[in-house]
Amino acid sequence: MFIRRGRMGGRTPLVASHLPITHKPTPAESAQHRATKERVVETAARHGLLSEAEVPLANRRSITDAVVTGPSGIRIGWEIQYHHLSPSSVHRRSVNAVEHGITPLWVAKDRTASLIDRAPWARVDDMPWKDIADGKDMVIRGGYRHLQVWKCVPSSDRHCLASEGAGHCGAIHADWFLPALCLPEKKPVHIEDLVLQSATGESVPVYVPSRGNGRAGRHRWVSADDRALWEEIVGERTPLPSAPAEEDDGVITFAEQEIDRTCRAGEEGWFLSDARPLRDLGQPTGGFTLPAMPVRGAREAMRITPVERMAASAALRCPPWELGPCAGCGQLMRRYGRYAAMYCRACRAVLNGR
Repeated sequence: MFIRRGRMGGRTPLVASHLPITHKPTPAESAQHRATKERVVETAARHGLLSEAEVPLANRRSITDAVVTGPSGIRIGWEIQYHHLSPSSVHRRSVNAVEHGITPLWVAKDRTASLIDRAPWARVDDMPWKDIADGKDMVIRGGYRHLQVWKCVPSSDRHCLASEGAGHCGAIHADWFLPALCLPEKKPVHIEDLVLQSATGESVPVYVPSRGNGRAGRHRWVSADDRALWEEIVGERTPLPSAPAEEDDGVITFAEQEIDRTCRAGEEGWFLSDARPLRDLGQPTGGFTLPAMPVRGAREAMRITPVERMAASAALRCPPWELGPCAGCGQLMRRYGRYAAMYCRACRAVLNGR
């Protein structure tokens, strides 16, 4: 039996809960943890990177499973976490690592792991320890994304982020996608790729705050080029968390109710001991939209900011110097260079219809 904080109707009461054992150490699990740690260290050594296992931090408050150091001094602290860990522990250990110049990289195998989106993370398949030790492919299933930028027009293969229906707003959208959902599809990222790229700076962590809730957000690993483009588009740079954050900020109350001695085993309904919800949903999140350029007259000069030009270049997949206004609607398009045209696809469709 445990006493914990619940959440009911905006209040945070103290409640009694009969929770199942969330983690029971087994020889197979410890071997799985050890095999993953050894694979990270061996991969780093094979690429000529400095790597150490079971590294205590300077203040001795925690021990990192493995620390990989890149050529430029980037230090990545690998935390293999295959069992449940409280959100506060994840945040505290991550902040402690950042304070000592180490970028934390948490590895999970469960889509319900509480560490997901609370620190830079990666999710792999639940594999037997022998497969891990024998070098079987360990694909990063979650935690690594690619930035996709597209113009919201009828010919686009992507849906509109601004409208709930199937319409098109004409703006430029940017969002993060798993490799398999990219257009064109990207190659999957393996754990060996992340060991090398995170240490060399080719892959970097990024924190994307939620537009609806400033306290919420998502951590992910991305390519350095994608992060640079994203920061230019949104105009902000959000560092890793540097201070502890409480999971529940509500007022703790006590309802002075009689103890319920009835056994609830087998009853239907929601209880505090129910399984944890999925946190790694694999859906694109954290999208950003640049507003569509206003329609201009034939004699009006075209005004475009450097950010709009860069985003349009990424969306249209052409160099910035090949961009220009459509002769019909005035929106940015591939106006110059090879495969260029005077009218965008929408305007050409209208003209051909005449």
